[in-house]
Amino acid sequence: MGGKRRSYDAPFREGAVRIVMETGKPAAEVARDLGVHEGTLQTWVHRAKARADAEAAGGLNESEREELRRLREENKQLRKENSEIGMERDVLKRSVVLWVKEATK
Repeated sequence: MGGKRRSYDAPFREGAVRIVMETGKPAAEVARDLGVHEGTLQTWVHRAKARADAEAAGGLNESEREELRRLREENKQLRKENSEIGMERDVLKRSVVLWVKEATK
């Protein structure tokens, strides 16, 4: 059905994208010259353009998006823990009130 899937290191991908973007050659031609599938190179170019557009628009880069995701998850966990602690506190307050009422009878 299909052959073994090849992987390319980051410097190779970046170099291939730079060739397409800086020379203006079609991605299909550059892909043939480098021995890369045309769709693969077009995907790399599309992602690079999207990153460049996001950075130009003041958006977040990949590491910032990952940190934001991690912080949101941490915030969600802390809110959950805070809610649980609040419920425990309320139960303890009610227990103390009942205990005091019972002790003063």
